[in-house]
Amino acid sequence: MLRRLHHEQPESFAFTAANQAWAEAQVTKYPEGRQASAIIPLLWRAQEQEGWLTRPAIEHIADMLGMAYIRALEVATFYFMFQLQPVGSVAHIQVCGTLSCMICGAEDLMAVCQQKIAAKPHQLSADGKFSWEEVECLGSCANAPMAQIGKDYYEDLTAARLEEIIDELAAGKVPVPGPQNGRYAAEPLSGLTTLKDFDSGQTQYNASVQLATDIGDTVKRIDGTEVPLLTPWQGRPETAGQTAKPKTEPKPSANVPADKTGVTKQEAQAQSKAKPQETAGAEDKPQALSAARDGKADNLKMIKGVGPKLETLLHSMGFYHYDQIAGWSDKEVAWVDENLEGFKGRVSRDNWVEQAKQLATGAETEFSKKAKKDDIYKD
Repeated sequence: MLRRLHHEQPESFAFTAANQAWAEAQVTKYPEGRQASAIIPLLWRAQEQEGWLTRPAIEHIADMLGMAYIRALEVATFYFMFQLQPVGSVAHIQVCGTLSCMICGAEDLMAVCQQKIAAKPHQLSADGKFSWEEVECLGSCANAPMAQIGKDYYEDLTAARLEEIIDELAAGKVPVPGPQNGRYAAEPLSGLTTLKDFDSGQTQYNASVQLATDIGDTVKRIDGTEVPLLTPWQGRPETAGQTAKPKTEPKPSANVPADKTGVTKQEAQAQSKAKPQETAGAEDKPQALSAARDGKADNLKMIKGVGPKLETLLHSMGFYHYDQIAGWSDKEVAWVDENLEGFKGRVSRDNWVEQAKQLATGAETEFSKKAKKDDIYKD
C-alpha cells in the first residue's frame, strides 16, 4: 500500500508543555549519540496529541533528535500504526479483518462503518467525528470479531452492538471496552471448563478493561494533562508541566548488583558520566607504555566489555596489560572513561579494574572462561 503524507497540512506543530517535557525525558533513555532511537515513541506521542501525524510534527521531532527529515519520514511512512491523514475527532475505529474475525463477522462490522461513518476507509464522517479502517490481526482471536477504538479493544462484537457503540461515542459517552457479550475475558462461550474455582470477583472487569474504566481515557487523546508522566529510569515521576532534568544521583532500576562486585550497570554508567567532569584532568591519565612488554600484549578481550575495536583503541593509548588496568585509581578510571572515544563510560560500566586484577594473577573470570570455551576473542 502506498503511504503518502496528506495533501493538506497545518502550518506548524508544537508539543504541549507537558508533552514536550515527556518527550525530552524519553530521549534520556538512550546513550549519547543514539537519540534517534526515541523516534517511534515521540512520533506516537505527537499522533496521540493531534490525532494524526502531520508533516510539521514529523519534522519537529526530527529536529529534536538531530535527524534528517527523510529518516523520520521513512519511519512514519513505514509503520501502519501512524495515521498520515486526519482521523475522527472523537474516535478512529480499527476493525480487525484477519481470518478469525472475518469468519466471525468482520465484514458486517465494516458494513456498519461504511453506513454510519464513510463509504471508504480513512474518510471522515460528515460531522468529522469518526473515521475507520480495516487492520491486520489485533491478537484477540478468541473474542472475534473485534475492533480497536482509541486505546482499547471492543470484543465479541455484533453489527448491532457496533452501531450502538458509535452512537454512544457520538453522544459523548465512553462505552465500556472488552467483551460485549457478557464474557469476563476470553473464556469459552459455554463457560469455564477448567479453573472453575477461579474468582473473578476481585474486579468488576478483567484487568485491562478495569484499568480503562478506572482512568476513563479509552478514547481520550494524550495531551499532557495526565499525572504523573512517569520517567522511572530517572528515579522519579515527571508531573505535568515539569521540565525533565537528568538525574544527578545514580539510581539502579531494581537495586540488584550486576555481578559480584556489587555495582549495577546503571550505577556504573551514572558514575562514569559524573566522575570525568568532576575529578578527571590531564594529570590523571594512567601511566602508559610505548609498546607491549617483550612485544606481547595481554589479550585484553578477555575483559568483559572489551572487543577488538576497543582493544585496538586501548593499545593506541598505551595500555597493553592486565596489571596496568588493575592498578588504575578512581581518577584514572574516570580519565580513561572520558577519553574512550565512542566507548565512554565502558570502564566503570563493566568494572574492568576488578576483572583485570583477577586476570593479572593468572586467574580467570566467568567471562574469560566462557570466552575461551566458546572459542571467541582468541589471542
